[in-house]
Amino acid sequence: MSSNARPLTSDINVTPFLDVLLVLIITFLAAVSARKTMDAQLPIPCQQSCGSDTPIVLEVLGDGNYLLNNRGVTAAALASTLHAVYDARPEKVIQVAGHRDASYEGVLHAMDVARSAGVTVIAIPPSTSYAASR
Repeated sequence: MSSNARPLTSDINVTPFLDVLLVLIITFLAAVSARKTMDAQLPIPCQQSCGSDTPIVLEVLGDGNYLLNNRGVTAAALASTLHAVYDARPEKVIQVAGHRDASYEGVLHAMDVARSAGVTVIAIPPSTSYAASR
């Protein structure tokens, strides 16, 4: 060997590491921003008398129709029926219950129609109280 030859050095190449890190950061940010949430408020069961106001329960059936306090409502008449109920009502709370054969989209559509009718609080009745009333 000659005396002016340089010794071998090994440097770590961090470029692939940074590329992978940037891809993971972008994927994480995209996943977090794509997540949608819906606020829900579960009713508290009454231990004694809850008052004279009867709660309004909208049941979503599997065939695309609805029951509003056990009265049949078609999908076409849902918006006008909810407007008639809630326009003069000061407390704008509704309970939405989906039957076993109801689709997720059907329940969300019912909630959306209720919001457009002026409902401010959408509650989901506990399954035990709903099943006991059926």
